[in-house]
Amino acid sequence: MITLSDMALDVLTTADGREKTARSHAHAAAWRAARAAGAPLDIGAAVPPLRPARPARPALLDPRDVPKRKPGSPQGRIALLHAVAHIELNAVDLHWDIIARFSDVPFPLGYYDDWVRAADEESKHFNLMCDCLEELGSHYGALPAHAGMWRAAEDTAGDLMGRLAVVPMVLEARGLDVTPAMIQLFRSAKVPSAVAALETIYAEEVGHVAYGSKWFNFLCGRKDLDPKETFHRLVRTYFHSTLKPPFNEEKRAEAGLPPDFYWPLATG
Repeated sequence: MITLSDMALDVLTTADGREKTARSHAHAAAWRAARAAGAPLDIGAAVPPLRPARPARPALLDPRDVPKRKPGSPQGRIALLHAVAHIELNAVDLHWDIIARFSDVPFPLGYYDDWVRAADEESKHFNLMCDCLEELGSHYGALPAHAGMWRAAEDTAGDLMGRLAVVPMVLEARGLDVTPAMIQLFRSAKVPSAVAALETIYAEEVGHVAYGSKWFNFLCGRKDLDPKETFHRLVRTYFHSTLKPPFNEEKRAEAGLPPDFYWPLATG
Protein backbone atom coordinates (compact mmCIF):
# COMPACT_ATOMS: atom_id res chain seq x y z
CA MET A 1 0.00 0.00 0.00
CA ILE A 2 1.40 3.39 -0.99
CA THR A 3 2.12 5.74 1.91
CA LEU A 4 1.90 9.51 2.08
CA SER A 5 5.72 9.68 2.16
CA ASP A 6 5.84 7.57 -1.03
CA MET A 7 3.49 10.08 -2.65
CA ALA A 8 5.69 12.96 -1.56
CA LEU A 9 8.77 11.25 -2.98
CA ASP A 10 6.98 10.66 -6.29
CA VAL A 11 6.27 14.38 -6.64
CA LEU A 12 9.78 15.40 -5.58
CA THR A 13 11.44 13.10 -8.15
CA THR A 14 9.24 14.20 -11.08
CA ALA A 15 11.00 16.86 -13.16
CA ASP A 16 8.39 18.32 -15.55
CA GLY A 17 6.32 21.04 -13.92
CA ARG A 18 2.94 20.10 -15.41
CA GLU A 19 3.54 16.41 -14.65
CA LYS A 20 4.78 17.19 -11.13
CA THR A 21 1.63 19.15 -10.38
CA ALA A 22 -0.63 16.49 -11.95
CA ARG A 23 0.87 13.91 -9.61
CA SER A 24 0.54 16.31 -6.71
CA HIS A 25 -3.17 16.79 -7.45
CA ALA A 26 -3.72 13.02 -7.78
CA HIS A 27 -1.95 12.21 -4.53
CA ALA A 28 -3.79 14.96 -2.65
CA ALA A 29 -7.10 13.58 -3.92
CA ALA A 30 -6.12 10.07 -2.79
CA TRP A 31 -5.18 11.34 0.68
CA ARG A 32 -8.48 13.23 1.03
CA ALA A 33 -10.50 10.23 -0.17
CA ALA A 34 -8.85 7.93 2.35
CA ARG A 35 -9.44 10.45 5.13
CA ALA A 36 -13.10 10.82 4.15
CA ALA A 37 -13.49 7.05 4.21
CA GLY A 38 -12.12 6.91 7.75
CA ALA A 39 -9.09 4.89 6.63
CA PRO A 40 -6.21 7.37 6.46
CA LEU A 41 -3.13 6.30 4.56
CA ASP A 42 -0.01 5.46 6.55
CA ILE A 43 2.47 8.33 6.74
CA GLY A 44 5.35 5.94 6.10
CA ALA A 45 8.95 7.04 5.70
CA ALA A 46 11.05 8.15 2.77
CA VAL A 47 14.42 9.74 2.10
CA PRO A 48 13.74 12.71 -0.16
CA PRO A 49 16.51 14.09 -2.36
CA LEU A 50 18.30 17.16 -1.04
CA ARG A 51 17.09 18.90 -4.21
CA PRO A 52 13.94 17.99 -6.12
CA ALA A 53 13.92 17.01 -9.78
CA ARG A 54 13.67 19.99 -12.10
CA PRO A 55 13.05 20.42 -15.85
CA ALA A 56 15.97 21.28 -18.14
CA ARG A 57 14.51 24.77 -18.50
CA PRO A 58 14.48 27.31 -16.99
CA ALA A 59 18.19 27.84 -16.57
CA LEU A 60 18.83 28.51 -12.88
CA LEU A 61 21.08 31.51 -12.25
CA ASP A 62 22.57 33.22 -9.24
CA PRO A 63 20.03 35.83 -8.12
CA ARG A 64 22.46 38.60 -9.09
CA ASP A 65 22.56 37.28 -12.67
CA VAL A 66 18.81 37.07 -13.30
CA PRO A 67 18.00 39.88 -15.80
CA LYS A 68 15.99 42.77 -14.37
CA ARG A 69 13.00 43.85 -16.46
CA LYS A 70 10.68 46.78 -15.91
CA PRO A 71 7.30 45.38 -14.86
CA GLY A 72 5.42 48.07 -16.78
CA SER A 73 6.40 46.59 -20.16
CA PRO A 74 4.83 43.50 -21.75
CA GLN A 75 8.18 41.70 -21.42
CA GLY A 76 8.39 42.79 -17.79
CA ARG A 77 4.93 41.44 -17.04
CA ILE A 78 5.86 38.09 -18.62
CA ALA A 79 9.04 38.03 -16.51
CA LEU A 80 7.01 38.71 -13.37
CA LEU A 81 4.56 35.88 -14.12
CA HIS A 82 7.50 33.60 -14.88
CA ALA A 83 9.08 34.44 -11.53
CA VAL A 84 5.81 33.69 -9.72
CA ALA A 85 5.47 30.38 -11.59
CA HIS A 86 8.97 29.46 -10.43
CA ILE A 87 8.10 30.33 -6.84
CA GLU A 88 4.93 28.23 -7.01
CA LEU A 89 6.75 25.21 -8.44
CA ASN A 90 9.26 25.40 -5.60
CA ALA A 91 6.37 25.71 -3.15
CA VAL A 92 4.83 22.46 -4.44
CA ASP A 93 8.08 20.68 -3.62
CA LEU A 94 8.52 22.47 -0.30
CA HIS A 95 5.15 21.29 0.99
CA TRP A 96 5.68 17.68 -0.09
CA ASP A 97 9.24 17.80 1.24
CA ILE A 98 8.12 18.87 4.73
CA ILE A 99 5.90 15.77 4.83
CA ALA A 100 8.54 13.26 3.72
CA ARG A 101 11.66 14.76 5.29
CA PHE A 102 10.25 15.00 8.81
CA SER A 103 8.01 11.92 8.80
CA ASP A 104 9.76 10.72 11.98
CA VAL A 105 8.22 13.59 13.98
CA PRO A 106 4.82 12.53 15.39
CA PHE A 107 1.93 14.80 14.48
CA PRO A 108 -1.86 14.72 14.52
CA LEU A 109 -3.34 13.87 11.12
CA GLY A 110 -4.40 17.50 10.78
CA TYR A 111 -0.76 18.41 10.17
CA TYR A 112 -0.71 16.24 7.05
CA ASP A 113 -4.14 17.48 5.97
CA ASP A 114 -2.77 21.02 6.02
CA TRP A 115 0.40 20.40 4.03
CA VAL A 116 -1.30 18.15 1.49
CA ARG A 117 -3.86 20.88 0.93
CA ALA A 118 -1.11 23.50 0.63
CA ALA A 119 0.78 21.37 -1.91
CA ASP A 120 -2.44 20.83 -3.87
CA GLU A 121 -3.16 24.57 -3.94
CA GLU A 122 0.42 25.44 -4.94
CA SER A 123 0.06 22.97 -7.82
CA LYS A 124 -3.02 24.87 -8.95
CA HIS A 125 -1.14 28.16 -8.61
CA PHE A 126 1.73 26.94 -10.80
CA ASN A 127 -0.68 25.87 -13.52
CA LEU A 128 -2.56 29.17 -13.32
CA MET A 129 0.72 31.02 -13.88
CA CYS A 130 1.64 28.72 -16.77
CA ASP A 131 -1.75 29.34 -18.37
CA CYS A 132 -1.23 33.12 -18.05
CA LEU A 133 2.25 32.87 -19.58
CA GLU A 134 0.94 30.84 -22.51
CA GLU A 135 -1.88 33.33 -23.07
CA LEU A 136 0.80 36.03 -23.42
CA GLY A 137 2.81 33.93 -25.90
CA SER A 138 5.41 32.58 -23.48
CA HIS A 139 5.82 29.53 -21.23
CA TYR A 140 7.52 28.40 -18.03
CA GLY A 141 11.16 27.77 -18.88
CA ALA A 142 11.38 30.52 -21.50
CA LEU A 143 13.35 32.77 -19.13
CA PRO A 144 16.10 32.10 -16.59
CA ALA A 145 15.07 31.78 -12.95
CA HIS A 146 16.40 32.25 -9.44
CA ALA A 147 18.69 29.38 -8.34
CA GLY A 148 18.46 30.32 -4.68
CA MET A 149 14.81 29.40 -4.23
CA TRP A 150 15.59 26.03 -2.68
CA ARG A 151 18.29 27.32 -0.34
CA ALA A 152 15.93 27.64 2.63
CA ALA A 153 14.96 23.99 2.23
CA GLU A 154 18.59 22.85 2.14
CA ASP A 155 19.55 25.02 5.11
CA THR A 156 16.70 23.64 7.23
CA ALA A 157 16.85 20.01 6.06
CA GLY A 158 17.71 18.94 9.61
CA ASP A 159 15.53 21.37 11.55
CA LEU A 160 11.74 21.21 11.21
CA MET A 161 11.13 24.25 13.38
CA GLY A 162 13.63 26.19 11.29
CA ARG A 163 11.80 25.08 8.15
CA LEU A 164 8.45 26.26 9.51
CA ALA A 165 9.91 29.58 10.63
CA VAL A 166 11.66 30.41 7.36
CA VAL A 167 9.44 28.96 4.63
CA PRO A 168 5.82 29.68 5.51
CA MET A 169 6.36 32.32 8.22
CA VAL A 170 8.96 34.41 6.36
CA LEU A 171 9.05 33.57 2.65
CA GLU A 172 5.35 32.89 2.11
CA ALA A 173 4.40 35.77 4.39
CA ARG A 174 6.44 38.00 2.08
CA GLY A 175 4.07 36.97 -0.69
CA LEU A 176 1.21 38.50 1.30
CA ASP A 177 3.12 41.80 1.32
CA VAL A 178 3.89 42.03 -2.40
CA THR A 179 0.96 40.36 -4.17
CA PRO A 180 -1.54 43.26 -3.91
CA ALA A 181 0.80 45.49 -5.94
CA MET A 182 1.18 42.76 -8.56
CA ILE A 183 -2.59 42.45 -8.83
CA GLN A 184 -2.88 46.19 -9.36
CA LEU A 185 -0.15 46.12 -12.02
CA PHE A 186 -2.01 43.54 -14.10
CA ARG A 187 -5.34 45.25 -13.51
CA SER A 188 -3.85 48.49 -14.88
CA ALA A 189 -2.43 46.57 -17.84
CA LYS A 190 -5.87 45.02 -18.49
CA VAL A 191 -4.76 41.40 -18.17
CA PRO A 192 -7.83 39.96 -16.37
CA SER A 193 -6.63 36.34 -16.38
CA ALA A 194 -3.50 37.32 -14.44
CA VAL A 195 -5.57 39.42 -12.02
CA ALA A 196 -7.88 36.47 -11.33
CA ALA A 197 -4.98 34.04 -10.93
CA LEU A 198 -3.09 36.31 -8.54
CA GLU A 199 -6.23 36.98 -6.51
CA THR A 200 -6.65 33.21 -6.08
CA ILE A 201 -3.02 32.87 -4.99
CA TYR A 202 -3.33 35.81 -2.59
CA ALA A 203 -6.43 34.37 -0.90
CA GLU A 204 -5.00 30.87 -0.50
CA GLU A 205 -1.49 31.83 0.60
CA VAL A 206 -2.93 33.23 3.84
CA GLY A 207 -3.80 29.66 4.76
CA HIS A 208 -0.30 28.40 4.02
CA VAL A 209 1.27 31.02 6.29
CA ALA A 210 -1.33 30.10 8.92
CA TYR A 211 -0.38 26.42 8.72
CA GLY A 212 3.23 27.35 9.37
CA SER A 213 2.31 29.52 12.33
CA LYS A 214 -0.05 26.91 13.78
CA TRP A 215 2.39 24.01 13.68
CA PHE A 216 5.34 26.16 14.74
CA ASN A 217 3.39 27.16 17.84
CA PHE A 218 2.32 23.55 18.35
CA LEU A 219 5.97 22.42 18.45
CA CYS A 220 6.92 25.29 20.73
CA GLY A 221 4.20 24.17 23.12
CA ARG A 222 5.36 20.57 22.95
CA LYS A 223 8.92 21.63 23.76
CA ASP A 224 7.99 24.37 26.26
CA LEU A 225 9.66 27.07 24.16
CA ASP A 226 8.72 30.74 23.87
CA PRO A 227 7.39 31.06 20.27
CA LYS A 228 8.51 34.63 19.64
CA GLU A 229 12.04 34.19 20.97
CA THR A 230 12.39 30.86 19.16
CA PHE A 231 11.15 32.37 15.90
CA HIS A 232 13.64 35.24 16.12
CA ARG A 233 16.52 32.87 16.85
CA LEU A 234 15.68 30.51 13.99
CA VAL A 235 15.14 33.28 11.44
CA ARG A 236 18.46 34.87 12.38
CA THR A 237 20.10 31.45 12.01
CA TYR A 238 18.63 30.33 8.70
CA PHE A 239 17.37 33.40 6.82
CA HIS A 240 20.23 35.07 5.00
CA SER A 241 18.62 38.47 4.64
CA THR A 242 16.44 40.85 6.62
CA LEU A 243 12.70 41.33 6.61
CA LYS A 244 11.73 44.37 4.56
CA PRO A 245 8.68 46.53 5.22
CA PRO A 246 6.06 47.57 4.30
CA PHE A 247 4.25 44.59 5.78
CA ASN A 248 0.69 43.52 5.09
CA GLU A 249 -0.18 43.57 8.76
CA GLU A 250 -3.86 42.71 8.23
CA LYS A 251 -3.19 39.52 6.26
CA ARG A 252 -0.25 38.57 8.46
CA ALA A 253 -2.51 38.86 11.53
CA GLU A 254 -5.14 36.76 9.74
CA ALA A 255 -2.44 34.11 9.28
CA GLY A 256 -1.47 34.16 12.97
CA LEU A 257 1.66 36.32 12.67
CA PRO A 258 1.61 39.18 15.21
CA PRO A 259 3.75 42.29 14.57
CA ASP A 260 6.18 41.55 17.41
CA PHE A 261 7.29 38.45 15.51
CA TYR A 262 8.49 40.25 12.38
CA TRP A 263 9.10 43.93 13.15
CA PRO A 264 12.15 43.23 15.39
CA LEU A 265 13.73 41.45 12.38
CA ALA A 266 13.02 44.29 9.94
CA THR A 267 15.27 46.85 8.32
CA GLY A 268 14.54 49.85 6.16
